[in-house]
Amino acid sequence: MLQITTSGSFDNTDRFLSHMSKGDIYKALDSYAQRGVEALSSATPERTGATAASWSYEVTNDGKTFTIAWVNTHLAGGVPVAILLQYGHGTGTGGYVQGRDYINPAIRPIFDEIADQVWREVTSA
Repeated sequence: MLQITTSGSFDNTDRFLSHMSKGDIYKALDSYAQRGVEALSSATPERTGATAASWSYEVTNDGKTFTIAWVNTHLAGGVPVAILLQYGHGTGTGGYVQGRDYINPAIRPIFDEIADQVWREVTSA
């Protein structure tokens, strides 16, 4: 026979689970996403400014997962210019333009802030 005995209260556990189920932890995602757009825009190499001005974001929730997608809509020949700048590209005359990693350093502080905020929310509930 198995017997489990406990004393005390489950108030803290109930409060934590209630807090998490409300989704309060995700309310700040739009703010972080907008800050990501600003960071990406300011870090994007500029010749005309069109690529820097073409950043936006989408926050989606499929019921289990929240996702922030940063999007750049500036295209050249059907190819996203932001990707060409990030990874490099061939030229029409046989040359190559070296890419420059500007996306990762710009967005990394935003990721760190999101992780810190989520951790604070989880541990304070």
